[in-house]
Amino acid sequence: MKKLKLQQFTEHCFAFTGAVNIGYCKKDGKGLLVDTGIDESSIKKVLKIIKQNALPLDYCIITHAHADHFGGAAYLKKNTHIPLYATALESAIMENPILEPIYLFNGASPIEELRNKFLEGPKVLVEHDLKIGENTIGPFEMEALDLSGHSYAQTGLLIEDILYAADGYFGREALNKHVIPFIIDADKTLSSLEKLLHIQCKGAVPGHGPFEENFQASVRENKKVHMENLHSLYQLIGSKENGETVETLTKEMLTLHNLEVQTLGQWLLFRTSITAYLASLQREKRIRFIVRDNEPRVVAD
Repeated sequence: MKKLKLQQFTEHCFAFTGAVNIGYCKKDGKGLLVDTGIDESSIKKVLKIIKQNALPLDYCIITHAHADHFGGAAYLKKNTHIPLYATALESAIMENPILEPIYLFNGASPIEELRNKFLEGPKVLVEHDLKIGENTIGPFEMEALDLSGHSYAQTGLLIEDILYAADGYFGREALNKHVIPFIIDADKTLSSLEKLLHIQCKGAVPGHGPFEENFQASVRENKKVHMENLHSLYQLIGSKENGETVETLTKEMLTLHNLEVQTLGQWLLFRTSITAYLASLQREKRIRFIVRDNEPRVVAD
C-alpha cells in the first residue's frame, strides 16, 4: 500500500498521492478536494494532513462514481459538512450506490459477495451539478472535461494549468497491473484518450499513477492497450466458425493475458470491459450478436 503524501505542483494545485490520487487546490483562503479515496480510512488520512498543515477545506468535486474515488465522501460530508459537486449521472449512482453491483450483475438484485466497499461505496448526497465546460466554485475557475468511457459521465478537471484526469487514463504501473482496464464504452474511452493528447497544460495527475509533465506518452500507451485488446478479441471471434459466448470470450481473453481471477467481482469487471469492446466491434459492423441453441453468441460479420 502506497503511503499517502501531499505533493505540490503549482502555487495553488496539489494532490494527495498514493494508491488512489486525491486532488487538492487552495486559493484565497479556500480549499477544494478532487475525489475522496476508497473509504473512511483514506479520507481520514487526508483530513489529518489538512489539519496538520492548517489548510482550508470548503468544497469537494467527485470525478466519477466508482467506490475507490467516492468511498470516503459520506464520512467527509458527515464530519465537515462541505458541499459536493459531480455530474448528474455520476451523482445518481453515488446517491444509489447499489446501482454498480446491479449493472455488473446483469440488472438482477446483486448477491452479497458483490456488495463490498470496492463495488459499492457508502451512499452520499451530492448537492451541486457539475457542468461540462467552464465552472466557478468559490475562487476556483476550472474547465470540466467529459472523459466518459471508464464510467458513464466521468469528469476531468483542468485547474490553473494542472489536469486532474481521474481515470481518463492510467499510469504505466496501474495499466500493466490491470492489463484489461475497466471500461463501459470502448469508443468513448478512445475518444477521451484522444482528447487528452491535445490538452495543453503543465502536467497531469491520473487517478492511479504519478504526476507527469509529459503525460501524453502514458495516454498513448493506454490507447495502444485498448486497440490491442480490440484486435485480440476480434481475432478470437474470427477463429470460431459458430461464434462464441461472451462468457467464453471473457475466459479466453483472461487466459490470453495470463490473468488469474480469484473473485466473482473481479470477473464481472473484466466481463464488462470485454462487452464494451464487443459493442464497439458491433458498431463497426465487424461482428454480430445472435442467439443460437438458446445461447447468446457473438459471430464475425
